Amino acid sequence: MCLAIPGKVLTIEKDAQPVMGNVSFAGIQRRVCLEWLPDVNVGEYVLVHVGFALSKVDEKEAKETLDILRKMGEGLDELKQDGDA
Repeated sequence: MCLAIPGKVLTIEKDAQPVMGNVSFAGIQRRVCLEWLPDVNVGEYVLVHVGFALSKVDEKEAKETLDILRKMGEGLDELKQDGDA
């Protein structure tokens, strides 16, 4: 199973080979390969797996997915706390 995380493109380095950019994942920034998405623009959202942007995704869907992932993380934190008691 693979998991791709949505992130917002902050910068694009078109003269880099391969094309790279900075992408924000709920505030955490990472350098990502954008080579496979030549039509992506700053401000758009992309799905990223192991450092490669695989496809574009609309902002609403990206934010919904990030919210679900955040809630899953909170649920895991609660399970850990219950297990410590």
